[in-house]
Amino acid sequence: MTQRVPMTATGAARLRVELQALKTEARPRITAAIAEARAHGDLKENAEYHAAREQQSFTEGRIAEIESKLAQAQIIDVTTLAASDKVVFGSTVSLVEEESGEERRYQIVGEDEADIKDGKISFGSPIARALIGKCVGDVVDVQTPGGVKTYEIMDVQYL
Repeated sequence: MTQRVPMTATGAARLRVELQALKTEARPRITAAIAEARAHGDLKENAEYHAAREQQSFTEGRIAEIESKLAQAQIIDVTTLAASDKVVFGSTVSLVEEESGEERRYQIVGEDEADIKDGKISFGSPIARALIGKCVGDVVDVQTPGGVKTYEIMDVQYL
């Protein structure tokens, strides 16, 4: 039995859009490029043919990867959960670092959706593991490469 991997509804939708584009746009374009390259003759020394085949291989691999991720996903739509001040998968958390007073805001998402620049952290990250299950007003200590950081949870939203 395969293990289910949590994913937000937004992340799943983004993967479905990419999958649709790969199947309906990239595949036909690559097939046409291969056909055109074949028409040029000798395939052994045909760089266009080899490049198109390489692109086809990459695209088919990505399609298989996305289909696998979606098949294993346990899609969680945080907007359907009863709102509370508790941090759960998919919630958006506003924090204040106690030492510097710096405010941060993170959404806890699946591993494939994580993007620190966009404020999305994986549920498996040290900070997310420390936050999950805590409530507004709680103070959490997070072990980071730079040492222990202490954060206070200021707000939890289910967006």
